[in-house]
Amino acid sequence: QVQLQESGGGLVQAGGSLRLSCAASGLTFSSYHMGWFRQAPGKEREFVAAISRSGASTDYANSVKGRFTISRDNAKNTVYLQMDSLKPEDTAVYYCAADLAYRSAWQGDYDYWGQGTQVTVSS
Repeated sequence: QVQLQESGGGLVQAGGSLRLSCAASGLTFSSYHMGWFRQAPGKEREFVAAISRSGASTDYANSVKGRFTISRDNAKNTVYLQMDSLKPEDTAVYYCAADLAYRSAWQGDYDYWGQGTQVTVSS
C-alpha cells in the first residue's frame, strides 16, 4: 500500500520559513518524480514544484520561484519543500504527490497523493 505522509506545516509570520517533508512508503521511491501542490480556501489546487527521479531537475511555479526549494533524499524516501520569505498568499494545504511517468505541473499526471499539511502565514 502506497503512503505519502506530509509533515512540517504550521503557523508562521510573513517573511518566515518552513520546511515541509513528505515520507513515502510502499513504492520504489527513486522511480517516481515527485511534486508539491497546494490548495488555498475557495481555490483550486495548484502546482508548486516538481523534482525528477534523481533530483537533478526541478520546476517551480512562478509564484514561488526564488523563494521555495524542492529537494529529495532517495535513501530516506523523502521529498522536501523549503519555503522561505513566506507571504500570506502562501497560506494553503500543501500536498505531495508521486508520478511514475512525468515530472509534471499537471495534477492529473500524478499517481499517488498525500493527505496534506496546513501552512498558515500571518501578516
